Amino acid sequence: MDTWVRLEVEDGVGTIRLDRPPMNALDTAMQEQIRAAAREATERDDVAAVVLYGGERVFAAGADIKEMLDMSYADMEVRSRGLTSAFDSVARIPKPVVAAITGYALGGGCELALTADRRVGAATARLGQPEIKLGVIPGAGGTQRLARLVGPSVAKDLIFTGRMVDAAEARAIGLLDQVVEDEAPDAVHAAARAWAAQFVGGPAVALRAAKSAIDRGLDVDLGTGLEIERQSFAALFATQDRMTGMRAFVDKMPPRFEGR
Repeated sequence: MDTWVRLEVEDGVGTIRLDRPPMNALDTAMQEQIRAAAREATERDDVAAVVLYGGERVFAAGADIKEMLDMSYADMEVRSRGLTSAFDSVARIPKPVVAAITGYALGGGCELALTADRRVGAATARLGQPEIKLGVIPGAGGTQRLARLVGPSVAKDLIFTGRMVDAAEARAIGLLDQVVEDEAPDAVHAAARAWAAQFVGGPAVALRAAKSAIDRGLDVDLGTGLEIERQSFAALFATQDRMTGMRAFVDKMPPRFEGR
């Protein structure tokens, strides 16, 4: 099997690199490689944060339509489970994750970007959920993650029309968190990596708890979310990092976290 997805680690930051020219079409094999890379990023202690990156020209232009063309309902009932769980594996990486978006992030590509905690895009980036134009709807989290991120009204507009948005509109509606105007080929990846790098040597257990509390809290009522937060907060008092951080604050010294 060709390797189209790989985890590259440098100075504590892992980059999950999509590399299936020309458009990083997300076929079944690529989805499984994304799952494997997410698992590796989760398990490796030398990875403090993760960048999702499709390269200098495109993030991912969506699913492989040719692969899906002749699939039946029974086929897709099975295959869609693997697609959803592959993307969930990225969303569940217990570390900060940022998507570095160049070119197109459409359909499944946009849904993959939505699994990240933050999205950084080139000024020339184009994002969208065009599935409606194929007679279907987003099937890898688009109707759910997009609505939670930009609100149901904006999500419905994008999904109902299938239109693409440019980087400026994506930033205005909250789909992008940062737009990189620099036209250098690696500028978007560099910006995303700079955000990720600040967590190297950070309190890994607390970062994991913060991400989990936020993500779990979005799916429950406020009272339940507050209880999730309270329990997570209290549990951190069993960690060495908590003692290290508080002692460093009292002593007016920079903390040296160990991630435990």
